[in-house]
Amino acid sequence: MTAAAQHPIGSGFGTRTTAAEVLDGIDLTGRLAVVTGGYSGLGLEATRALSAAGAHVVVPARRPDAAKEALDGLDRVETDALDLGDLDSVAAFAERFLASGRAIDMMIDNAGIMATPETRVGPGWEAQFATNHLGHFALVNRLWPAIARGRDARVVSVSSRGHHRSPVRFDDLDWRAEPYDKWRAYGQAKTANVLFAVQLDALGAGQGVRAFALHPGGILTPLQRHLPREEMVGLGWVDEDGRPTAQAAANFKSPQAGAATEVWAATSPQLAGLGGLYLEDCDVAELVGEGAPGGVRDYAVDPEAAARLWAVSAERTGVDAFA
Repeated sequence: MTAAAQHPIGSGFGTRTTAAEVLDGIDLTGRLAVVTGGYSGLGLEATRALSAAGAHVVVPARRPDAAKEALDGLDRVETDALDLGDLDSVAAFAERFLASGRAIDMMIDNAGIMATPETRVGPGWEAQFATNHLGHFALVNRLWPAIARGRDARVVSVSSRGHHRSPVRFDDLDWRAEPYDKWRAYGQAKTANVLFAVQLDALGAGQGVRAFALHPGGILTPLQRHLPREEMVGLGWVDEDGRPTAQAAANFKSPQAGAATEVWAATSPQLAGLGGLYLEDCDVAELVGEGAPGGVRDYAVDPEAAARLWAVSAERTGVDAFA
């Protein structure tokens, strides 16, 4: 799908639509979803909605005990251990899942970190790029045999409007040449999430698998755990006591609404025959220029950049299901 297709399709949903509402009338009985980070924030709401619609949901978690506690009482939900910042952990989870012989109908790459202090993982990779992008890249490629067996399978890459902050910095992915900037590093990782979906869709459509990326909306969740309170006060998100401000209440979504676009991307019949697109507010987003408050930047849906990132990612992780 080309950038020319980046136009709203008139889904009938909007900013305040919830995950349960986009699934109204959709029966997911017999379908299997994998939701990374599906035990906290938006991921938890996505898991709840998918389970309520009849899906079996696998939740790989960096903190399996916390995941089990958060998901207690939900039907058709199982947990397993996965640390996206550790490629050995990624490989081990994928091996365990593939051994079960099950197919994946919906793969939601929801887990992520945001605006972290400078941190290195693996062979010295910048943690936001490594966790948000490379970990999911390796996971999807290792799980590809199960995804390709899925019924009208979709892979959903949860990006962010934060991608407006930076394209992928191919000449300095790990912030070696200039001082680390946590917000630009986050922006690079979120752009990578979009480019991943663009290239995966180009490669996987022939096998019946489509991919989408999305901005879930502004939501106060544990994703903000690395931000000092004074920074969130300065951004207008919380007051001095840590409570959401009136500005945040007016502009931020509830977690249930924040999960809606990823659930819509994974399940909606309105997206049949489409793929490689960036979504927001449960619709296809517009292609926009610098300074726009929403939409997707051209560098995030550029097919050449997507193919280049795929090659770099395959070299770094040592895995490529399409090689």
